[in-house]
Amino acid sequence: MLNHENIVLRKAQSNEFELLYALITLDEKWTEYNGPYFPYSTPTKLEFESGLFKRLCEGDKTLAIEVDGKLVGNVSYYWECESTHWLEIGIVIYDSNYWSNGIGRNALIPWINCLFETLEIERVGLTTWSGNPRMMACAEKLGLKQEARLRKVRYHQGEYYDSVKYGVLRNEWLASK
Repeated sequence: MLNHENIVLRKAQSNEFELLYALITLDEKWTEYNGPYFPYSTPTKLEFESGLFKRLCEGDKTLAIEVDGKLVGNVSYYWECESTHWLEIGIVIYDSNYWSNGIGRNALIPWINCLFETLEIERVGLTTWSGNPRMMACAEKLGLKQEARLRKVRYHQGEYYDSVKYGVLRNEWLASK
């Protein structure tokens, strides 16, 4: 379990299945910002159980975000290339009532701290798209540097958007804390 201000990052509990499934599927406004150019369909309960819910319960690469006792989203990481220690992080706040009030930033602080403390990595990356200005602002407020902008490579609803890559090096992160 990781804490920062009123945020707790933790494994999901088996008795939270219905709660988390409802969180992810009842209001899918989050899908408009979380890589909407990739195909998405609402998962069945079985797909959710064997996929995201399983990862949330394991808590290795994905943790639930709890705010003042309420589950609102998750943080995660994945290897872009594990053999070279190239790691990327992700975050989703499913409940749109919790957007734009610093929860993403406050959840990513302990997550990035944990990754630097527990993994042999020198950099944490975060990739978003120009259609998600809140995520771009979050990355910049955290001190991540824009390292690349691939122009007009994300096509969504008749418009082209940029893929925007951010990163922070271990020494930069530690110096800022």
